Amino acid sequence: MNVQVQKPSYRAHLTRALLEIYDAPLSAKFGLLVIAIYVFVALFAPWVAPFGESEIVGRKFQPWDEQFLLGTDHLGRDMLTRILYGARNTVGIALLTTFLAFILGGVLGILAAVLGGWLDQLLSRIVDVFMAIPALIFAMMLLSIFGTSIINLIIIMSVIDATRIFRIARAVSLNVVVMDYIEAARLRGEKLTWLTISEILPNISAPLAAEFGLRFCFVFLTISALSFLGIGIQPPIADWGSMVRQTAVLITFDDYTPLIPAAAIALLTVAVNFVIDWFLHKTSGLKDEV
Repeated sequence: MNVQVQKPSYRAHLTRALLEIYDAPLSAKFGLLVIAIYVFVALFAPWVAPFGESEIVGRKFQPWDEQFLLGTDHLGRDMLTRILYGARNTVGIALLTTFLAFILGGVLGILAAVLGGWLDQLLSRIVDVFMAIPALIFAMMLLSIFGTSIINLIIIMSVIDATRIFRIARAVSLNVVVMDYIEAARLRGEKLTWLTISEILPNISAPLAAEFGLRFCFVFLTISALSFLGIGIQPPIADWGSMVRQTAVLITFDDYTPLIPAAAIALLTVAVNFVIDWFLHKTSGLKDEV
């Protein structure tokens, strides 16, 4: 008699996820709430923002009032609108950059660990050269050479951060490829693709997922720093880093408007780290002390 094992339904997975969030510590719940708000704002910025992204609606550096809740910038654009659109641009570009970096660095790191030999040595030495140069300085140099377009920014930051991800992916993969079940799969004649997808990836997914969150924070902060320096996301695209630079003069007049985009950057960074800490605790198998 054949016994069919019923796979858990989508509703069961959703219920389990909600229970995990319900049992999460307060810091993780706060982080998830902040991330959810940022995602909502990024997706619906055109409908939430009171004005257009680059629309000049008043005088320059107009103070806070009922019409402009956060005042205007140096060109007379609504600051609240720019901050809402900044969530879409800054977070979206950082997320896309992190995804591309993980695809490039993760694939090469796993291949280096599985195949070894000259390929591992070649990739490792190339990564050593890239990592010897500070990431921010390297990004500034390359952007100055190739231009400051968004495409160049994404490609350059993806390549630079892929070197860090390569190191993590290679290190955790090396701990797996020496296991007996990997050797048994090789003796059965399993192909490299099957070994990677079925045996290696499931066993390294937890550290890579945690590294994804950390790497997103680093990319997000680096892009904001480049924009603050004037070589990141270029006007008239709204970006939190460039908004701090454009309104920094207001600090001398006791106007704290420049601190708002800076606080938006810091808040998202803290929220992501809270969620990463909770995720690492869950995947480590450790139990909370009573």
